[in-house]
Amino acid sequence: MSSEIVYNRIAMLRAERGISRKDLAGALGVHYQTVGYLERGEYSPSLFLALRIADFFEVPVEVVFSLQPFPRIGSGG
Repeated sequence: MSSEIVYNRIAMLRAERGISRKDLAGALGVHYQTVGYLERGEYSPSLFLALRIADFFEVPVEVVFSLQPFPRIGSGG
């Protein structure tokens, strides 16, 4: 399998915590458009940035990023 798609839950984590793209970008030291590219999977972060994103949300990096699509979580709650 040669595709290099990295799936992420950045948008979901941001929504859960009520954090805007600009707030996240500011905390990470990147442009807010970069956060959009990351969320849409148009840009894969460096390992350093991936770890900083996980650290920001206080979760293990594999909670934020995966090589497999994340299962859809039901909206009952």
